[in-house]
Amino acid sequence: MRETIPPRTGADLLVDSLQALGVEYVFGVPGGAILPILNVLADRGPRFIVCRDETGAAFMAQSWGRITGRPGVVLTTSGPGLINAVCGVATATEDRDPLVVITGQVPRAVQFKQSHMNLDSVGLFAPITKWSVEVEEPNTVSEILVNAFRTAQTPCAGAVHVSVPNDMLTAPVTAQALAPAEPAVWGTAPAAVVERAASLLNDAKAPAILLGLRASTPGAAAAVRRFLERHPLPVAMTFEAAGTLSRDLVDQFVGRVGYVLNQPGDEVLRQADLVLTIGYDPIEYEPSAWISPQSQAIHLDALPAAVDRAYHPAAELVGDIAANLAALGSLLRIEDRAGRPAVAAARRRLLEEQARGAALTGMPIHPLRFIHDLRATLDDEATVTCDVGAHEIWMARYFFCYAPRHLLFSMGHQTMGVALPWAIGAALARPGKKVVSVSGDGSFLMTCMELETAVRLKLPIVHIVWKDGGYNLIHSLQMRDYGRSFGAEFGPTDFVKLAEAFGAIGYRIESADGIVPVLNRALAADAPVLIEVPIDYSDNVHLVEAIDASAQH
Repeated sequence: MRETIPPRTGADLLVDSLQALGVEYVFGVPGGAILPILNVLADRGPRFIVCRDETGAAFMAQSWGRITGRPGVVLTTSGPGLINAVCGVATATEDRDPLVVITGQVPRAVQFKQSHMNLDSVGLFAPITKWSVEVEEPNTVSEILVNAFRTAQTPCAGAVHVSVPNDMLTAPVTAQALAPAEPAVWGTAPAAVVERAASLLNDAKAPAILLGLRASTPGAAAAVRRFLERHPLPVAMTFEAAGTLSRDLVDQFVGRVGYVLNQPGDEVLRQADLVLTIGYDPIEYEPSAWISPQSQAIHLDALPAAVDRAYHPAAELVGDIAANLAALGSLLRIEDRAGRPAVAAARRRLLEEQARGAALTGMPIHPLRFIHDLRATLDDEATVTCDVGAHEIWMARYFFCYAPRHLLFSMGHQTMGVALPWAIGAALARPGKKVVSVSGDGSFLMTCMELETAVRLKLPIVHIVWKDGGYNLIHSLQMRDYGRSFGAEFGPTDFVKLAEAFGAIGYRIESADGIVPVLNRALAADAPVLIEVPIDYSDNVHLVEAIDASAQH
């Protein structure tokens, strides 16, 4: 008897398309609506990373996308599965990271009925993605995915949603997987615009640079470094631009800015008569927070400026960031502006506060002491992912990083719970490199179940929990604004026991002198490690002394 070869289906075409697009991992949680896809993935194709919640799956895919520049892929079932992914998908879009989420859906024949796990997923995802679409003909699966990936990657990067009804997955197909589309190539701005920008910079008395998230892509970061080697200017950067400057350019660095308006970088930007923004996106830091009404701006980015009353650039160099920086730099004749007295004073203030950490020996641990010791134990190739909360502000201010996209923050959506899943995505994207994640106890408990995922995958990540028993950033804001705190405290958790329950190694910091030895043991381990750090947040009052009212939640 001749063996009957089953016909190729929409699920086969979907997996073939992911292979053709170079997808290495698919992050998700299994479910009934996606069983045909899982059945194909079991035999071939990208590795399916089983997560403990779809939110964590989306966060893992997001960090993969930010680090590699290629969309991370999330796979969820219909109904509650795709709803669980909403927060992570919105975070990718608001943080400008490429991601494609593929969701199962009930068959088309019952979509108009009150049927099990049936909802309008295309409508649900439309406001939080760049494109939300449903497959209506199985042979178009590959076309849709090619365009989904291209849309997710094209500036402004973000998430794309593809809904696949179950009958589209089981239907026979004749189409073959398409090759990926070549990325769009951007050129330089018109010569007259470049000349106008160069003239403004040459005439400026106190210019400064603000680096934004799109300056931290590998190609743009290399161009920024070449530009600054020839034209020394004081540089502030947003949180997501971390690592754009190399160690040999650190003398031009006046600090990171964002959310809190009391930093040396804020002072330098406010005192500048001209600010050159590179890769800047206002979702990271509202223009009215940093630009003086008396100063001008030059906007250099892959996207046109989002103009408002505060940010109305005198020149816009729109196109390829590296090409425009090279064109602009060739016309400049400015001398060293990074050493003027106001800049030197701002930089001195930043470094003195950072250095203060080495002498802080009390218990609980002061944030500056822990940051000092963490920086001392890591090489420049280590990746550090940071959650949202008071610890994020301390890390953004004082943890220096010298490699682009090796220190990850969520500044667009500011989503709590990202650090551990991001670390898992980072460990898969950068195998063999050290990966450390930092959370507060509040944010960690939102996605702590993904520690089991890290254990199962045997990823030697180090997750650090700053423990204080509350949502301390909210507590500090309440004390500042109302003189009392409400709803910001929760009960104690033994994080060492929690780590061990998941199969990870657990450590607790018992003294300031013990930080480095514990970190070294953790970094040498071949399994996931969690470190509980009792933290002293008594200085958090200074974090919120001049906080932007528009950034409060």
